[in-house]
Amino acid sequence: MRVDDFDYQLPSELIAQRPAPRREASWMLLLNRQSGAWEDRKFAELPALLRGDELVVLNDARVLPARLFGKRAGVHAQSPSRKTAREHLTGTVEVFLTRKVEVEIWEALVRPGRKMGVGERVHFGGGELEAEILARGELGLRMIRFRSHNDQSVEANIERLGHVPLPPYIDRADESSDRERYQTVYAQKPGAVAAPTAGLHFTSEILQQIRDRGCDICEITLDVGLGTFQPIHAETLEEHKIHSEAYEIRVEAAAKILRAKEEGRPVLAVGTTVVRALEDAADKAAVQGDARHIPAGRAEANLFIFPGYTFRVVDNLVTNFHLPKSTLLALVSAFAGRESILAAYRHAVAEHYRFYSYGDCMLIR
Repeated sequence: MRVDDFDYQLPSELIAQRPAPRREASWMLLLNRQSGAWEDRKFAELPALLRGDELVVLNDARVLPARLFGKRAGVHAQSPSRKTAREHLTGTVEVFLTRKVEVEIWEALVRPGRKMGVGERVHFGGGELEAEILARGELGLRMIRFRSHNDQSVEANIERLGHVPLPPYIDRADESSDRERYQTVYAQKPGAVAAPTAGLHFTSEILQQIRDRGCDICEITLDVGLGTFQPIHAETLEEHKIHSEAYEIRVEAAAKILRAKEEGRPVLAVGTTVVRALEDAADKAAVQGDARHIPAGRAEANLFIFPGYTFRVVDNLVTNFHLPKSTLLALVSAFAGRESILAAYRHAVAEHYRFYSYGDCMLIR
């Protein structure tokens, strides 16, 4: 399928630069995935719109302040004139964490990337946190080892020195309020470098109303990373190689999901990250010959969902609006049909919905 088939026009003023005054105040476009019909609703209406027997699955990943700014740590490089003289480079460096590999080792994007070679080091803050480039990878990625030079852990130093990793379409610097609003109210497991944004609309009160409605809730974890936002560089979806993302489905969640499927109760995924984790787990089980099983444990999601995919687990979906020609737009198009999704997006544009991470959302069922 051609990537250009997943394009739409969006006026820049509809890209939300800040969250709504209250989490639950967003608009919600209710889309029927069978008929393609839609209704304009408010997110606060979500509990009343549910049947009352759904299993609601949340991604409890907690966003790290994954954007770090530091100084090059005294690396000597040959001058452009290629003379024997050397110049001492101590320019500002931005390190954007994309995926945790080990306790102190991360994949990251580095700017200026071409000037940063293997063995170079970057100091953050007053030198209490240091990063060393271990290897260069594809798409500008670097493998980086962090070290602490104080009594705090690497993660604690990143938490203190880092900036909220707002997406590039939010055209402003991060603010102190983003540390709370670019985080779900149920975030628990640190490791994500972007928010599972469909969950940003939920409040503790909304979650309790969902329980009072008769629904069950469970949590899984997918560490949102580059795979969620990586642009498609190929001309067709089939040519695109999606970046993997780590996830964990705990034993209790796996049991609840399997029970819901056996009882014919809808599984409502909150966000495309939940869809990717559940469907990847089910896909791996099917390959092993057990199409009904949802395996518990940790794994790497490398499943790219686009039209033609048959969903094994997810029946309903709460999701934000996604970028044109993106893997996430391809995913929701697989779930509800490309024409229905693009028509719904055109309606949302006409009605001045707010788009992307801090924007409004959809309920697709």
